[in-house]
Amino acid sequence: MTSKVFVSLRVKAAPDRAFAAFVEEIGAWWKPNGLFQTTPRAPGVLAFEPGQGGALTETLANGKVFEIGRITAWEPPARLEFTWRQANFPLELHTEVEVRFEAIGDETRVSVEHRGFDQVPEGAARHGFPDEALLMRLAEWWRSLLGSYRDSSA
Repeated sequence: MTSKVFVSLRVKAAPDRAFAAFVEEIGAWWKPNGLFQTTPRAPGVLAFEPGQGGALTETLANGKVFEIGRITAWEPPARLEFTWRQANFPLELHTEVEVRFEAIGDETRVSVEHRGFDQVPEGAARHGFPDEALLMRLAEWWRSLLGSYRDSSA
């Protein structure tokens, strides 16, 4: 069994626009979180390299680029899946994020499932939290991120 969170909301956009806003404008709506940092330095700007196998990167103010993960499913405008690696994860460890875009009338339900936290070892990578508390904090962060995404994509 895998540890995961699932969060969704509706945006006032068609699936193609919702998908495009998620991948093309992530640098505008993404908000960093101290618990789930992608680099050990001050946060930078996130960007997707579109397409299957494309990278999710964070570019810092000094120009350094860190690869957070790779796109494992690219199915516009319905689905996006990518790997996710935090700064405090062991080098070989990554989790998975799956984002689905489903038309509901003239809106789109955007659903995020972030899974694989059962692989994250005790200690710094978990910030001392037991599984349930860590997942609750992760879900809170994704709710905040999706709120920011919804507000910027309208």
